[in-house]
Amino acid sequence: MIKKVKSIVITGNGTNCEMEMAHACRLAGSDEVDIVHISELLYGEKRLDAYHFLNLPGGFLDGDDLGGAKAAANRIIHAKVRNSGEKLHEQLVRFINAGKLILGVCNGFQLMVKLGLLPAFAGDYTTRNITLTFNDSGKFEDRWVHLKVNSNSPCVFTKGINGMYLPVRHGEGKIVLESESVLEKLQKNNQIVVQYSREDCKEAVMDYPQNPNGSVDAIAGICNETGRIFGLMPHPEAYLHYTNHPRWTRESLPEDGVGLFIFKNAINFIREEG
Repeated sequence: MIKKVKSIVITGNGTNCEMEMAHACRLAGSDEVDIVHISELLYGEKRLDAYHFLNLPGGFLDGDDLGGAKAAANRIIHAKVRNSGEKLHEQLVRFINAGKLILGVCNGFQLMVKLGLLPAFAGDYTTRNITLTFNDSGKFEDRWVHLKVNSNSPCVFTKGINGMYLPVRHGEGKIVLESESVLEKLQKNNQIVVQYSREDCKEAVMDYPQNPNGSVDAIAGICNETGRIFGLMPHPEAYLHYTNHPRWTRESLPEDGVGLFIFKNAINFIREEG
């Protein structure tokens, strides 16, 4: 059992949800939460090895100039940490192989996909076989969506959650797969964790606006085969308290927002499983 859980939230170069994500980690029970600029990792001032839970928040990394998070992915893959000769990507893979947890939201999910961290079939964290591209609507989508949760998924973060209502804020959220076989593997491995749905959160739906981007099989988020790496387009850190809900003055809601349980599951898993 780990007595002191340490979480890291990466910021810099266009991210804008780091404060909310750090707050979510604290509310969920993380003993230490550091917001760390990407340059601090590249200069060797901070190391991923010191943490248990890595959070990649939303925003507009490098202005999305090469597409969502593409420039940031290239930086992590190729840039070397000062005075070590080690690439930051090597730290990242070591972090994963140690069995630690990673959560990527929106732009953070885009970054994970562009790095090859998801879906990572057979533990391959370098090969890209899915991507995220422009919404079918051709515009930035800012709305709340209902999500069906796959109860058979190995995902650590969604245990005990039957459905979710969360906001999306993205222009490039449509998941596109390299081939039909990729979808078959995702389905077979239960790596499709959340799908856009109707209000009952029971049936995946391709219809707009319930599905805000046209993502294949209504996919809103996936995990790796261990369930310890999870990426999704909707923002759980944006619904931590009932006052975050768009109808909080008109509905009777529990105090904790459903997004908080994503983080509580992560912190509890780390503390109990090590």
